[in-house]
Amino acid sequence: MTGAPLPEIRRSRVAVTAAYAAQGFGYAVVVTSLPSFTGRLGIDDVAVSLIVLLVCATAAGGSVVADLLARWRGSRTALAAGLIVQAAAFAVVALGPPLPVFVAAFGVYGLGLGAVDASAAMQGVLIQRRYRRDIMGAFFAAYTAAAIVGALVVAGSAAITIGPALALAAAAVVAVAVAANGTRAFDRARAAAPVGERPRIPLPRRGIWLFGFVILVAFTLDSGVSTWSTIYLNDDLVSGAAIAPLGYAAYQVAILVTRLTTDRATGRWGRTAVVVRATAVSIVGLVLVAALPWTIAAIVGFALAGVAVGALVPLSFTSAGALAPARGDEVIARVNLFNYAGAVLGAVLLGLLADAPGLGVAFLLPALMLVPILFLARRFGRAIAATEPSAGASAYADGADPSR
Repeated sequence: MTGAPLPEIRRSRVAVTAAYAAQGFGYAVVVTSLPSFTGRLGIDDVAVSLIVLLVCATAAGGSVVADLLARWRGSRTALAAGLIVQAAAFAVVALGPPLPVFVAAFGVYGLGLGAVDASAAMQGVLIQRRYRRDIMGAFFAAYTAAAIVGALVVAGSAAITIGPALALAAAAVVAVAVAANGTRAFDRARAAAPVGERPRIPLPRRGIWLFGFVILVAFTLDSGVSTWSTIYLNDDLVSGAAIAPLGYAAYQVAILVTRLTTDRATGRWGRTAVVVRATAVSIVGLVLVAALPWTIAAIVGFALAGVAVGALVPLSFTSAGALAPARGDEVIARVNLFNYAGAVLGAVLLGLLADAPGLGVAFLLPALMLVPILFLARRFGRAIAATEPSAGASAYADGADPSR
């Protein structure tokens, strides 16, 4: 793929990195602020769980909308629109509305969440193709780092009794600012044929299911650790309120470090080797959590578990987008749908296993789900050549007629 001069490519990369950061910051602010609303609105944990399920369901719809919008106006338009939708939802929630409006706002937020998840990955793959080397890990590292900052902002707001409204307002401002800049700086290319055209290349359905499965496993693991690691350390291992959150903190640090090093690692060893090593490390970590009911073993195990999530997510979108570059946006939007199924599975399935056989043993479930990825890892390497411009990738500038 040729086109934009190097400075323009760099501006696009910075803009998309900012979009990933805005997504991570906003998501962390939302999920860490949600418990503070339970008392004011009079809702219990079951209602909170239903709201989370609503967000997952509408996010899947947002991913589909992003696909349609990307084929109509390009993924840069889908990304900017998704950020604006999120900003509107943040603003409404920050005002502390009555329960029906509060729930509706979270449904709207889910639409924006799914749209940004999908379209940011579309943009990331396009820019990566221009760079001719893996850079998706850096995009997701920005997401993780910003999510940590978002959680700290909410914690700081609570400590000085401001409440979550200020953090939500900040998330809205960030989203609007990134969207406004992105309308000029996001990559203008398209990885999917405009609406009305029927590409001769069929959708690679087997590849979609394969990389979709990897995404599902990664987010099952992510949701399981995010939801249950602190509970396991506090309730089962009686680690204490000050120690229990360290399992999740170690997990997030491991994800960030992995994402910061994934691009360089794939350049040195190749994607297949990175996938195998990251997956194996996380399997060992989850087995450690299940086998050794000690606080330090659990914290180390959760940290090791984060390695697979850190590597598998960016590499799955990278390889999926290279399956059929001419229909890359459509492929990515479909693979992204598995994200939300995994998020629900991780939270629900591990919870069902918490009583019998026990929450520690329940962490073997994502470990078992990771095992098939060891045998699928070679499929990540096969897609490398397709990321090169010579592999038949087609991209149309927004508004361009490819027949001209």
